[in-house]
Amino acid sequence: MMLKFDPESYLAVQRGAVALAPEIRTAVRAWLDDGGRNLFFMGAGGVNFLMLPAARLLQTRSTLPVHIEMSAEIVHSGSAHLGPGSLAVFPSVSGTTKEAVAALRFAQSRGATILSLTSHPSTPIAELADITFSNACADPTSSENFHLQSLLLALAIMDARGELEDYDAVVAELRRLPDLLVAAKQAFEARAEALAIEIADEQHHIMTSAGGSWFEAMYYGMCILEEMQWIWTRPVHASDFFHGTLELLESDTSVFILKGEDEQRPLTDRVERFARTVTERVRVIDTLDFELPGLSPRARALVSPIVLAAVLERLSTHLERVRGHDLTIRRYYKKGDF
Repeated sequence: MMLKFDPESYLAVQRGAVALAPEIRTAVRAWLDDGGRNLFFMGAGGVNFLMLPAARLLQTRSTLPVHIEMSAEIVHSGSAHLGPGSLAVFPSVSGTTKEAVAALRFAQSRGATILSLTSHPSTPIAELADITFSNACADPTSSENFHLQSLLLALAIMDARGELEDYDAVVAELRRLPDLLVAAKQAFEARAEALAIEIADEQHHIMTSAGGSWFEAMYYGMCILEEMQWIWTRPVHASDFFHGTLELLESDTSVFILKGEDEQRPLTDRVERFARTVTERVRVIDTLDFELPGLSPRARALVSPIVLAAVLERLSTHLERVRGHDLTIRRYYKKGDF
């Protein structure tokens, strides 16, 4: 038995995300054919972190100009690149996030096309968008959902621009992923419980990663450990670890290293080699430890952030239990108008 996990509900969400592939592909082609010239990821808060592996994939594999903006900033600064021909992407579970709604209206006022990714179609963000994709999800399932949808968006763009030769083959592999994620969760369950017990009373962690998995480290540190468990966390990119953060390490410093399978993996290997010479509390979560049968090395690299999101959810669930701190408890978030 797995703690608070319904595999059928989970599969329904993740299969629903992958099933959007044809619609996303059609929408992307129509936008590009209509003069699409650049892409903006403009969400608010942690959900925008989930877009960033796809954004980074496009920045390194496509010549389409891709911009990453914070909703709360762009309404003040604007962007000379935002206008007709821009596609602005707004992810939101609730579809109501006020910073995102304000940025969406700002982008529309500049002539951008709006694409929303929400849990429900009858929400302000979905209803204001020109193109909307909805897939019912909630906090325990939303990370993988948004990772998948944004990856499908990036792959569709590369395909339409002639920058990806085997789109259909890659998407076929992604269709296997929901079941593989359930298996990964099951394989990680015992370790998740043991790790939660081990760190239950620890109040400070350094969390590091690189490549596409770095954004999952940011998300987990800020949106789960800090927001949902009130644990101080220091997310730091593995390439920056040796430019300041290493001086914080002592024999009992907790260092979480999230390791994916893309070309940036050597950066996390380097951190692990050093950290183990100083602290006894090095916690490595490595996607290579999960079988994921049927996925090619390239697909494994693409989905590493998704696999990490899936197994880290098991850690969150066990932390909730052993710390007696429900993941839904907030002191300030959405408690007032600030």
